Amino acid sequence: MKYVNADAVLPKALLEEIQRHLPGGLIYIPRPKDTHKKWGENSGGRQLIRERNHEIRQKFATGATIDKLVEQYCLSLESIKKIVYCKKVK
Repeated sequence: MKYVNADAVLPKALLEEIQRHLPGGLIYIPRPKDTHKKWGENSGGRQLIRERNHEIRQKFATGATIDKLVEQYCLSLESIKKIVYCKKVK
């Protein structure tokens, strides 16, 4: 994120009010809360993991062993167990 001079973007009255509280200082203005996205939503990574986990659950339900899933997906035994035995699936 690049810095922008407040003179260029804020109304004079608002700038003067901010200068009263923080003369010559730097201030960070965050984005509104509703515009924040969770990890992987922009890149699609979250969806890919969700699909992979669904695929792992399906294979386990049709008879694949946990050891075989560990080898196939290159995940730890504990990770596969968490995916397979998880009851809360969105």
